Amino acid sequence: MTNDERAIRELVQTWMDASRTGDTAKVLSLMTDDVVFTVPGQEPFGKAEYAALSKGQQGMRVDGTAEIVELQVLGDWAFLRSRIEISITSPDATQAMRRGGYTLTLLRKDANGRWLLARDANLVAPKA
Repeated sequence: MTNDERAIRELVQTWMDASRTGDTAKVLSLMTDDVVFTVPGQEPFGKAEYAALSKGQQGMRVDGTAEIVELQVLGDWAFLRSRIEISITSPDATQAMRRGGYTLTLLRKDANGRWLLARDANLVAPKA
């Protein structure tokens, strides 16, 4: 495994850990300023919209896993396909939402050599 591959795997784990603990600032620090998220049923959105959505989910408990299925580094860009499983539970624990599926993510290395999420196509769907 190359240093770039290791750094990208660490980014994915840091993202999952920060999501689990509700550390939105940490998650935002793992994205480029011009990040674009594409999810079913919505117009693509960026970092500011992601931050607003996260603020609206404060108090929710998030847990999940991300399994990298494919990872390719192509110079200062990389892509990965992941299978994720996630559960989001309301603060009063009366409602849990489970989702699972695949994502296709593009990452870009910044001027400091740090990998950041630049584009994400999230095909995660509700699970029973």
